[in-house]
Amino acid sequence: MSVESKRTRESCCSNLKLFLASLAFVYFSKAFGGAYMKSSITQIERRFDIPSSLIGVIDGSFEMGNLLVIAFVSYFGAKLHRPRLIGIGCVIMAAGSFLIALPHFFQGQYKYETSMSHNTDVNSTEGTLPCLSNHSLAAADETPDLETRAACEKAAGSSMWIYVFLGNMLRGIGETPIMPLGVSYLDDFSKEENTPFYLACIHTVGILGPMFGFMLGSFLAKIYVDIGSVDLESITINHKDSRWVGAWWLGFIATGTLILLSSIPFWFLPKSLPKQGEEQSQSKSTELDTMAEQENFLPDENQDQEEKEKPVTFKELAKDFVPSLRRLFKNQIFVLMILTYLVAVNGFIGMITFKPKFLEQIYGQSASKAIFLIGILNLPAVALGIITGGFILKRFKLGIIGAARVSFAASLGSLCLLFVQIFIHCDKAEVAGLTVTYQGAPQLSYNQQTLLSQCNMGCSCSLKHWDPVCSYNGVTYASPCLAGCQTSSGSGKEMMFHNCTCIGETMTQGMNMSTVLGQCPRRSNCDYIFKIYMALSVVGSFISACGGTPGYIVLLRSIQKDLKALALGMQTLIVRTLGGIPPPIYFGALIDRTCLKWGTKHCGGRGACRLYNADAFRMTFLGLITGLYFLSNCLWAVLYVKIVKKQKKLTLRNQDKENGQEGNIMGNGHANISIVKNKQDADNESTI
Repeated sequence: MSVESKRTRESCCSNLKLFLASLAFVYFSKAFGGAYMKSSITQIERRFDIPSSLIGVIDGSFEMGNLLVIAFVSYFGAKLHRPRLIGIGCVIMAAGSFLIALPHFFQGQYKYETSMSHNTDVNSTEGTLPCLSNHSLAAADETPDLETRAACEKAAGSSMWIYVFLGNMLRGIGETPIMPLGVSYLDDFSKEENTPFYLACIHTVGILGPMFGFMLGSFLAKIYVDIGSVDLESITINHKDSRWVGAWWLGFIATGTLILLSSIPFWFLPKSLPKQGEEQSQSKSTELDTMAEQENFLPDENQDQEEKEKPVTFKELAKDFVPSLRRLFKNQIFVLMILTYLVAVNGFIGMITFKPKFLEQIYGQSASKAIFLIGILNLPAVALGIITGGFILKRFKLGIIGAARVSFAASLGSLCLLFVQIFIHCDKAEVAGLTVTYQGAPQLSYNQQTLLSQCNMGCSCSLKHWDPVCSYNGVTYASPCLAGCQTSSGSGKEMMFHNCTCIGETMTQGMNMSTVLGQCPRRSNCDYIFKIYMALSVVGSFISACGGTPGYIVLLRSIQKDLKALALGMQTLIVRTLGGIPPPIYFGALIDRTCLKWGTKHCGGRGACRLYNADAFRMTFLGLITGLYFLSNCLWAVLYVKIVKKQKKLTLRNQDKENGQEGNIMGNGHANISIVKNKQDADNESTI
């Protein structure tokens, strides 16, 4: 009875469908965590007061961690207990997520930059006088010495972004075994005809992960970072402010917990399963099976394993590796495919990393809304595009030339839509002294001194503070002091400033001279322009994704069968190394160059950027993406020509062989041998 219950338990744990469901859940969890990381980039940048170039390094640390162990896991993982290795990977990913959230609990409360340092009494109805403040201009802008700043930064914990870097790297290390070991395990023990369907199920569930990740990021971006530990009534900023930081840490605790839960089934799955279909015949065996039959079964299994696992020395593997690599990179089509992928992935990674910031700065959207729209519109369009590309291939039974044509056309279509997006934009945010003069004319030169004008010269204002106020004339001022405001009233978000002398320079006499907290909204037609941009962006995402599956088919069919595993491994290595790590860094560095107003850290020194030159940002960001996509299209054009030429050569060669076969049939009695030989040659040359 105990043997029977043990057998039942083993068959339950050995169920391939349990592994399939578990793997699908892991795919969802890791995609959920990855998308949430992307959606939190802006919040992390503001919380740690770091520039976009450094946030790019933090974002790239995931790929760095992945590359550290990918070769080791791919080679040795197949020989070990694959489900448990996946479980270990999930635990490491969860630990990485928890490590990212850790700085929040050690940093103390978030102190956002404000010029109203004396307005601490939130219940007072009459505040201090912004313009006639006690500090002098020199004292306000004085830079603390290095020793003082180092001591302050240590106390404030501003260097704790290193924990985020290391945590993201751990996430990359933990993610490594999931795809290669999970797919190989599934392929080994499922029926050959069922594998594509199972993989489609896993990827379909995985596609939902990014959508939920971005939606969680959008929701938490509206919740204040120190929720539960501060009086929200005392906070003078809202979620639309460039100094606002959402509860970014909460999402990493949620994603870490989900990934940890997804690891549980893998600890109970066996190292190997009976091949799908074979286990049914085994289960039909009754109690009448004798011990002799069972004893005979074991040696056969061991014998099969000995035959399968012939000893191959490392020296032999190494000797074969270099010639195989040389053969692979002599394949011009493969090399061109890798270059095309590499350039396109650079553009895509740069775009997805900084798109929320782009929507904030160019179209005046809040971080929360920007993240939500990407998750609810762009990502489903990408998923639908991938499925559509696969459907087109199957429906029209396209060969390699047809697949290349679809992929090239999709790439060209997305480039055209991307080029159009460069010319769609809203009016710049009107900020006195930065984008417009205090008289309302367009600003031609930008430097710190342009923040000063005759109307605020006597106010001894700090030029470093960013504490924007909006006047009734639609112009934003960098601080109440720089607006020349004489008095203030109210508290928290309801605070108002009155008798602002600088407003009078752009308004007729007798108009309202008061300002309210926060930047002014964009002009009314901006919402309409933004809808046009988003429509083009979604259609572009769909068209671009349509070429994904056909492009992958071109890659697979351009490689000799014996080199396929090596080729896919090299493609993953090259694209992840050069396509995943550098783009966030150089995109971030170039975006930093368009900053007009840098924030000031609590301890002094340059913090995160508060306001960008919208035109320069747009031309840099979209110009760089368009340039990369244009280069990838040029490579696609060369690639397509080479594929067509190669296919024509193969067709002519096959025709010559057929003609030769006919001659052999008519000329001698050895026709069958000739046909078989020619068929074998054709099979060998069927790959490009």
